[in-house]
Amino acid sequence: MDLFEQDGNGVAEGLPPPPPVPPNVVPMQAESENAVEPAKKKIVRLPIARRGSGSKGQKIPIITNHFKVNVTNVDGHFFHYSVALSYEDGRPVDGKGVGRKVIDRVHETYDTELAGKDFAYDGEKSLFTVGPLPRNKLEFTVVLEDISSNRSNGNCSPGGSPKENDRKRLRRPYQSKTFKVEISFAAKIPMQAIANALRGQESENSQEAFRVLDIILRQHAAKQGCLLVRQSFFHNDPRNFTDVGGGVLGCRGFHSSFRTTQSGLSLNIDVSTTMIIQPGPVVDFLIANQNVKDPFSIDWAKAKRVLKNLRIKTSPSNTEGKITGLSDKPCKEQLFSLKQKSKDDDGEAHTLEVTVYDYFVNYRHIELRYSADLPCINVGKPKRPTYFPIELCTLVSLQRYTKALSTFQRSSLVEKSRQKPQERMRVLSDALKLNNYDAEPMLRSCGISINNNFTQVEGRVLPAPRLKVGNGEDFFPRNGRWNFNNKKLVDPTKIERWAVVNFSARCDIRGLVRDLIKCGDMKGIHIDAPFDVFEENAQNRRAPPIVRVEKMFEQIQSKLPGAPQFLLCLLPERKNSDLYGPWKKKNLSDFGIVTQCIAPTRVNDQYLTNVLLKINAKLGGLNSMLAVEHSPSIPLVSKLPTIILGMDVSHGSPGQSDIPSIAAVVSSRNWPLISRYRACVRTQSPKVEMIDSLYKRVSDTEDEGIVRELLLDFYTSSEKRKPDQIIIFRDGVSESQFNQVLNIELDQIIEACKFLDEKWSPKFVVIVAQKNHHTKFFQPGSPDNVPPGTVIDNKVCHPRNNDFYMCAHAGMIGTTRPTHYHVLLDEVGFSADDLQELVHSLSYVYQRSTTAISVVAPICYAHLAATQMGQFMKFEDTSETSSSHGGVTSAGAVPVPQMPKLQENVCNSMFFC
Repeated sequence: MDLFEQDGNGVAEGLPPPPPVPPNVVPMQAESENAVEPAKKKIVRLPIARRGSGSKGQKIPIITNHFKVNVTNVDGHFFHYSVALSYEDGRPVDGKGVGRKVIDRVHETYDTELAGKDFAYDGEKSLFTVGPLPRNKLEFTVVLEDISSNRSNGNCSPGGSPKENDRKRLRRPYQSKTFKVEISFAAKIPMQAIANALRGQESENSQEAFRVLDIILRQHAAKQGCLLVRQSFFHNDPRNFTDVGGGVLGCRGFHSSFRTTQSGLSLNIDVSTTMIIQPGPVVDFLIANQNVKDPFSIDWAKAKRVLKNLRIKTSPSNTEGKITGLSDKPCKEQLFSLKQKSKDDDGEAHTLEVTVYDYFVNYRHIELRYSADLPCINVGKPKRPTYFPIELCTLVSLQRYTKALSTFQRSSLVEKSRQKPQERMRVLSDALKLNNYDAEPMLRSCGISINNNFTQVEGRVLPAPRLKVGNGEDFFPRNGRWNFNNKKLVDPTKIERWAVVNFSARCDIRGLVRDLIKCGDMKGIHIDAPFDVFEENAQNRRAPPIVRVEKMFEQIQSKLPGAPQFLLCLLPERKNSDLYGPWKKKNLSDFGIVTQCIAPTRVNDQYLTNVLLKINAKLGGLNSMLAVEHSPSIPLVSKLPTIILGMDVSHGSPGQSDIPSIAAVVSSRNWPLISRYRACVRTQSPKVEMIDSLYKRVSDTEDEGIVRELLLDFYTSSEKRKPDQIIIFRDGVSESQFNQVLNIELDQIIEACKFLDEKWSPKFVVIVAQKNHHTKFFQPGSPDNVPPGTVIDNKVCHPRNNDFYMCAHAGMIGTTRPTHYHVLLDEVGFSADDLQELVHSLSYVYQRSTTAISVVAPICYAHLAATQMGQFMKFEDTSETSSSHGGVTSAGAVPVPQMPKLQENVCNSMFFC
C-alpha cells in the first residue's frame, strides 16, 4: 500500500472506489500470503453495566455542581453542514479566528436566504442548525472591513510612506477583504439520540449530538470575546488574573459541558484556570519572563523564542499583528528602504535607506525613550520584514502560555487559585447567571432550559478501616488521619551498614544523625551509628551534576569496606535539585543501594518521622497495615491469591514533543497483603497513552514484557502461588480510551498470562481512576469539605456504566477533588459495597503518609515510580547514548531511549516511596 500516496482515509488516490457490496452478501476476509490458521473472531469488550448501588455507610445530603437540563424538542434533527472559506482568488483561509467573524457576517447579511436559522459553528469546518437550511448547498460572498486578527500592515508600516494618498492606497487591500463561503450538507443527527443516551444507549449519533451542544456553549462564550480552551472559557477581565511570576498570569474562567447522568441531562459548571502571557508592553513581559532588572540585560536569543507568534498591538495606529521575529541589528542601526515622493525617469518612486529609529523619530515625530539600542520587533514576513521599535509594541490580552510551569510558578498558582467550598459555590452560581444561557438562541431552538439550582444527591460516608501498628496494637483513624506518637511501626527494619553523604548542604549533621537514631528507636527501627559522613570536596561544587555524583562515589568506594545497605543523602536545594536524578540512577541502577535524599531546612520530630516512614518502606519494612490484611479477611481478595496492579503513563510537558513517555506498573506482592508493592518502569513513544510493553514476546520461550516480570515476583513472594484474580487500576485515560484499555491493554496482559501457562486463566477486574474531571461535591450549609470516606454512586453517575465518585481523603485546603472510578470489567463478581470498600481501604495503605490519600495507593506508587525514573532520563538526554541503544517501538517510529535497569537487590523494593 505504501507505493501509493494515501489520503486521510487510507485510500490510494487515483484508484476507482471499490464496487458496492450487495445487501445480502457478507464480505469474506482475503487470506494473507502466509495464512496458517483462520483467525479467531475477536470479541470486543465493552464497559460493564451497573449491577446495583452500594448501601454501606452513613447517609448524608450533598449538593454538586451539576445543573439540571430540560430538553423539550426531542423529535427534531440537528443538520450538520461543512464550511469551506476562501479568499476572492480561491486561496483557502487558514488564519485562525477569522472563521467566526466571516460566518457571523454571513448570518447578518443573508438572513432571509438562510430562512432565519441560527447556527452553531465550531470556528473551523463544521456548522450545525436545528432543522434544515433551504438548500443542501449554499454559496455566499461577504466583505469584512477590518481583519485585525491576522493582518496589520496598515499605515503604520515603515515600508509605507507617510504621504496621505499613498497611505490610503496602501491601506485598502489589508483593511477590507472579500471571502467566499460554501456551506454544504454533511449529515443529519436525530435529537432523539440525546434521550437514548440518557437511557444508557450510546451511539455515534448521541456523541455527535452532545458535540453540537458543547459547540453551542463554546460559540456562546466566543460571542462574549472569551478565550476558549476546549470546554473552558476565559473572560478578558483583569480581576480574574493572578501573577504567578516569570511574565505568566493564571487566568480564572469556567468549564461548562453537558453530561448524561442517571437523573437526566445536566450542565456541569466548574472553575477552571489557564495560563496566559502577561499583557502590556513587550519589554515589561521580557523583564519579568527573564527575571532581569532592565531591558539592557535581556537575552535576545531567548526572547526571540518566547515572543514568536505572539499577537501585539502597535501604537500609535493601534493595529494588531503577529510577531514573526526580531531584527538582527538594534533599532538605530537597522535599515529599510523608504519610498520617496520624487520619482525617477521610469516613474518609479525613489527609495531612501533610513534606520527604523530615524524613521519613527524624524519622519513620524514619535518620541522613543529606550528603543534605540534594542532590537526591533518584526510583524512582517521573514523575507519582507515590517519593523517596529520595541517600546511601541504591547502584547494583546488572553494569549495562552503553553510551556511547563516551574516549581515556583506552580506552587504560586495553586496557592492563589485555591477556593474554599462555599466561595467556589458562590462563584459557580454567579457564573451561571453571568453566562445567561437562556438568552442563547441555539439552546432555545433545541428546547433546552437550565435549572439554576445545584443538584442534590445522597452521599454515604464509609467508616475508616482499622489499622494495625507494632506491638499488636490497632486503632481507627479519625477524620482520615493518624500519627505514630507513642506507637511502633508494624514491621520495622534494622539499618546497619550505612553512611551519610553531604552535597554541600549547610546543616548540623551530627545533631541530625543523633536525632534520627533516637527517633528511629521510638518507632522500633534499630539504627547503628553511620560508618562515615562523606563531605563534598569544595572544588567539585561548581562541576556538572553527573561529575559531582561520580566524584562522591569515588570517595565512598575508597573508604567503605563493602557496599553499604543504605545511604542518606543531603542535598542543598529543597526542590528540583539537579543532583537528584544522577544520584538516584547511580545508586539504584549502577550499585543497587537504597538511598534517601533530604534537604534539611526545618528538622523536627515530625520531619524525621516522615523521613523514617520512607526509609522503612524502602528497606522492606511496613509502617502500618490494614487489620483485614493481617487476619486475612478482605472480601474476595483474601480467599484466592489476588494481585493488584496500578498502571500509569506520564508524558513530557505540552511543549516537549520528543521526550519519551514513561509507563509504570506497580504490583502487590506477599499475598494476602495488599500493602507491599514493587514497580516496573519502561519508556515508550512520546505522547502514547496506551502501554505498549505489557507483553513483549522476543522468542518462543521469552517474553520481556512488564507483566511477566510482575507475575513472577508475585509467584515467588506469595509462596509459589499464581494469582487467580488480577485487579487492575488504570490512571489517566479519558472515556474515549476505555475501549482501548479493555481491548488492547487487557489483551496484552492475558497474552502474558497465557505465555507463562497456557492452561491458566485468571479472572480480571479493570477499574479506571480519573482525577481531572469537573464534578465537585459540597455539604449544604457547611463551610467544610465533604468528610473523608464519602462515596456517591447515584444521580450524577453514568446512566448505564458502573461508576462512582469517592473522596477518601480529608480536604484540608481548597475544595476536595473527588476521584471518579469507572469499573470497566468485573469477572470476580464484587458487590457494589465490597468493591467500594476495597477502593476505600486501598486509600489507607500508602506508606509515605499517615493520612488517607485521594486515589488508591497502587496508582500513587505508579506515579512516583514514573516520576523518579523519569529523573534518570532527564540527564540521559544530554549523554551521547540517548538514542543509540533505544528499542524501536513501532514501524518507522523514532527509537526511544530505554530506561536503565535497576539492580537485582533493589528492583523488588519500594524504592519509589
